[in-house]
Formats: sequence, structure tokens, C-alpha cells
Amino acid sequence: LLPWDGEGLKLIRRIRDEVHRFGITFHRNKRSKSALQTVLGEIKGIGDQTITTLLQRFKSIANIKLAKPEELIELIGLAKTRLLLDELHQEGEE
Repeated sequence: LLPWDGEGLKLIRRIRDEVHRFGITFHRNKRSKSALQTVLGEIKGIGDQTITTLLQRFKSIANIKLAKPEELIELIGLAKTRLLLDELHQEGEE
């Protein structure tokens, strides 16, 4: 048994606390990365920059679905708007 206020037990406690902090941080980072993945990321031809632009403007996928095609064309162009609307339309059918 180690004395409660001994240096050895303090070292073991610090190691335990650091390992716990590391594990929690890793888990939070992993969870937040998966939360950021969206349906938009799965659309071939729609890259990270386009996703960022859309989410900055419309704030959510629900708002993107409600947006007028003209707004989307103005923001990301005709070709990407077609890809986006086709994919969102297919998703709505499932």
C-alpha cells in the first residue's frame, strides 16, 4: 500500500488523469468528425469547398432542400446544382 499523500501515489494519479483526459479528447474528436460528415459529402462532384459554401449560406441540409434552384445556381453553378438536386431528390424518394 502506498501512503495517500505520498509522491508515488500522486504520480500514479497524475498518469491516470492524463490517460483519461487523452481518451476523452480522442473520443470527442472522433465523434465531432463523424457529426460533420453530411449527405453532401457523399455526392460525387461536390467537394469540401462547395459544401462549406452551401452550409455557410443555408445553415442546414433542410434549408438547402428548400432553396430555389436559382439561388443554388447563383451560388454554386448549374452543373453542381444539377448534381445536388438529383441526389437530394433521390434521397427524398428513399
